[in-house]
Amino acid sequence: MPAKFKRILLKLSGESLMGTKSFGIDSEIVERIADDVADAVKLKIEIGIVIGGGNIYRGLSASQQGVDRLTGDMMGMLATVINSLALQNALEKKGIYTRILSAIKMDQIAEPLIIRRAARHLEKKRVVIFASGTGEPYFTTDTAAALRAIEIKSDVIIKGTRVDGVYDSDPEKNPRAKMFKKLSYREVLQKDLRVMDHTAITLCRENKLPMVVFNMNKKGNLKKLLTGGSIGTTIS
Repeated sequence: MPAKFKRILLKLSGESLMGTKSFGIDSEIVERIADDVADAVKLKIEIGIVIGGGNIYRGLSASQQGVDRLTGDMMGMLATVINSLALQNALEKKGIYTRILSAIKMDQIAEPLIIRRAARHLEKKRVVIFASGTGEPYFTTDTAAALRAIEIKSDVIIKGTRVDGVYDSDPEKNPRAKMFKKLSYREVLQKDLRVMDHTAITLCRENKLPMVVFNMNKKGNLKKLLTGGSIGTTIS
């Protein structure tokens, strides 16, 4: 089946790499994500990826433990680089050409973030992993994902989670939680739904960038979504 999109920005949380572990990286999960991304590459889709760092370090929660927020956020940015390297390794083992572009200069590990360079890599069908968030403290990787999607002129942000979409309450705690199939960004803000932080939602809304939230833990779900399957929650 033909792909529904030409260029996407895939947002993954750091926690999605943990699997059943309490922290760190589960190699089986990374391998499965790499399989799904490889399937998307075969559809000739141009793919940018932003990964969080919460499985290793989270600046906001660290600040509650006495770590300065500025320092904690910088440590969180470095955690995203570790996750990016893990995913790059898994993808390249499958023969998928991958480049990491970092918003913090670290020339021996990643290329510097230059949007024109990122666009060129995407045109050559290389997967581009954007590391280090926005490169600035006090901004989440959700905001980084919205920003990068706008910069590379992505058709959509696809946010992979461990539930099937956006619900009116936490489906892991409330078995009667209702899932939305479609939402507007206005509704997300009005209902205070925890899809992404408000800065990211506002960026998407102002730039008319649609988003799909879906369950990344189900193998093959990404391919179904990209070929027009009715999966997840669409926000526009």
